[in-house]
Amino acid sequence: MTENLAILGSTGSIGTQALDVVRKLGISVSALTASRNVELMENQVREFRPQLAVMFDEQSAKDLKIRLADMPVKIECGMDGLISASTIPQADTVLNSVVGMVGLQPTLSAIYNKKNIALANKETLVTGGKLVMNAVKKYGVHLYPVDSEHSAIFQCLQGMNNKKELKKILLTASGGPFFGKTKKDLQSVTPEQALNHPNWSMGRKITIDSATMMNKGLEVIEAKWLFDVDVDNIEVVVHRESIIHSMVEFTDNSVIAQLGVPDMRIPIQYAITYPARVPSPVKELSLTDIGTLTFAKPDLQTFDCLAQCIQAIKSCDLAPVVANGANEMAVELFLNRKISFLQIGELVARAVQNADSEPVSCVEDILLADKSAREFVLSSV
Repeated sequence: MTENLAILGSTGSIGTQALDVVRKLGISVSALTASRNVELMENQVREFRPQLAVMFDEQSAKDLKIRLADMPVKIECGMDGLISASTIPQADTVLNSVVGMVGLQPTLSAIYNKKNIALANKETLVTGGKLVMNAVKKYGVHLYPVDSEHSAIFQCLQGMNNKKELKKILLTASGGPFFGKTKKDLQSVTPEQALNHPNWSMGRKITIDSATMMNKGLEVIEAKWLFDVDVDNIEVVVHRESIIHSMVEFTDNSVIAQLGVPDMRIPIQYAITYPARVPSPVKELSLTDIGTLTFAKPDLQTFDCLAQCIQAIKSCDLAPVVANGANEMAVELFLNRKISFLQIGELVARAVQNADSEPVSCVEDILLADKSAREFVLSSV
């Protein structure tokens, strides 16, 4: 069980819920990081009293330093600050919940410093899966998934005697706000409509990714690395109620599922307390109140981001990096009303088709491919 935690992305959806768990469990916090939310970061520092607080934005770090002049806390900024937070000596576990590619280098740095990882930054494994999992083995640390789906799979696999017993991963998806819609229906979708998720309260980028089903595509890639399975043995199942968070099928065709109300504090807490289970702030699940659970196949024609991710992980080392980078830039353009909703998938597809087939040997290869993918998207609109 974690005794001292560093939280990367403490002012976001996962970070604030993690602090809710920390508050109830009485776990010490040695480092907090955020992007620009100075006011919330100030409040968090005053409550949790970490040794280090990091704002990724330089001006925000200067503002925070003025606000916390009366506090014994060190203030840093930028990528160097994130790496300082991920390697702070006091922490035994680093919860990485930052958004996007920015999470890769701090994760690797934490592993190199023999920190356990509670991972909510899926881009870490989408872009650097091979490097990260090799480092986990080399340095003998543990990587615990925080995404509800991957936590569910992790829980279902507890007690499995042999990897050969696992036949298939059944990765559930809510289907987002546009389940059942056709491409024609989605031609005039606005950012406000795409941000209206039916089940989960999340950050803006991941909510758009849920609407395009890019998020599920990224989770397929993440599951491939986390559980060392072939992508053909990962099946996406649309489950609108978000009660079954994922399932595993074994060689005897029995299926085990993990269920719970859609509240991220369950997987966050399990990643922090593993292998122990302790009382949770989340309400109990009542199946009789839910009544009905439904399942459907995903529409890979309409939601082509999911199809592109599956194609990317089958293609070459850099294709998932390119898919992720192109998507991050396309989502930003959509939120700023520079492109349409359907153009997100179109741009990701074009970027993946142009991905370099060279193998990944270091972080620099990943960063260069990511930069090229973003530039490709910007030059295409």
